[in-house]
Amino acid sequence: MPETSSPNAAPQSTKPSTKPSALFVCVHNAGRSQMAAGFLRALSDGAVEVRSAGSMPADQINPMAVEAMLEVGIDIRDEKPKILTNDAVEASDAVITMGCGDACPYYPGKNYQDWELDDPAGQGLDAVRPIRDEIERRVRGLLAELGVQAVA
Repeated sequence: MPETSSPNAAPQSTKPSTKPSALFVCVHNAGRSQMAAGFLRALSDGAVEVRSAGSMPADQINPMAVEAMLEVGIDIRDEKPKILTNDAVEASDAVITMGCGDACPYYPGKNYQDWELDDPAGQGLDAVRPIRDEIERRVRGLLAELGVQAVA
């Protein structure tokens, strides 16, 4: 993967975070990874640093993913697809790919997981709901692995 940081990039803090962190990766960073990030933010109530990215980010978040998340009270409308960087992987304790075959940079000591999930792209709301529900179930499991109590 090409390095995307530049000499003009903001310096990363060298102070280690006391919070666990997770990065959700999907090709377009428009559906599965955004739903997972939304659930982790909501269910951890700020106790986990949450990131999401994609190797080929879309222009916008999948509207069906947004609608499905709004049904469960989580608003991801303001999120934007972001490019996957080595820095994001390096800064995360857990790196979760979303069943899309993305190759992530490898850093020792990271918790790598691949969640095989259907792609909500081009699907209607009825097809996206079960994907959303499976993502929620897996995010709750991830919270337990990170030692964080879900708030709801």
